[in-house]
Amino acid sequence: MNGMPIRIMLVEDDPDWRRGLSAYLNGEPDLTVVGETEDPALALSLAADAAPDVILLDIMMADSPEGLRLAGELSTSSQARIIMLTSMEDKAFVAEAFRAGAVNYLVKSDFASIPAAVRQAASDRSAIDASAARQMLEEFRRLKKLEREYETDKFKRMLTPSEVQLLSMIHDGYSQTQIAEQSFLSLRTVKNHVGNILRKIGGKSSKEAAQKAKDHELF
Repeated sequence: MNGMPIRIMLVEDDPDWRRGLSAYLNGEPDLTVVGETEDPALALSLAADAAPDVILLDIMMADSPEGLRLAGELSTSSQARIIMLTSMEDKAFVAEAFRAGAVNYLVKSDFASIPAAVRQAASDRSAIDASAARQMLEEFRRLKKLEREYETDKFKRMLTPSEVQLLSMIHDGYSQTQIAEQSFLSLRTVKNHVGNILRKIGGKSSKEAAQKAKDHELF
């Protein structure tokens, strides 16, 4: 880096953790924090103004993986290398982080490894081609859509039409007794159906199973 400190930007919505990380990084002789924000909406303009070499970007902000969307935008608008931070070792996010343009992915609890990761990222200054990054992100979204469609289809094949109907009634708030009456079945038969459904698709209760079916767009 020709003797110049590595310029770092932090995007993190936990103020205490951000303050601690900033102080920790500024304590390293070759690192300096040039900008920080908790607001994803400000990240693009801050990156343009601060011109960081490396961006440390939290995946989860406001209880949603907002950092993944932001990584895709930053990788096309900034020369900075992006390192994703998370408090969860969620393997699904790892692939998304890299496809969104990140060069590394760190779990927050591994605090001591962050300075070395920043140096490693900064040593590779080759920018990600903007159009390639966009294409990669679009391709990933397409694959995620196909994956969801496949999961939904697989879920549908596990259940019979009568089981789907039963789950739909449970989701609408009918009790098992009411379902038995409306379906001209014994309560024991309804309970057996519910037991079979839970064995097939999992879930701790019939309501949870009904919500799963709803989430998979079965009704």
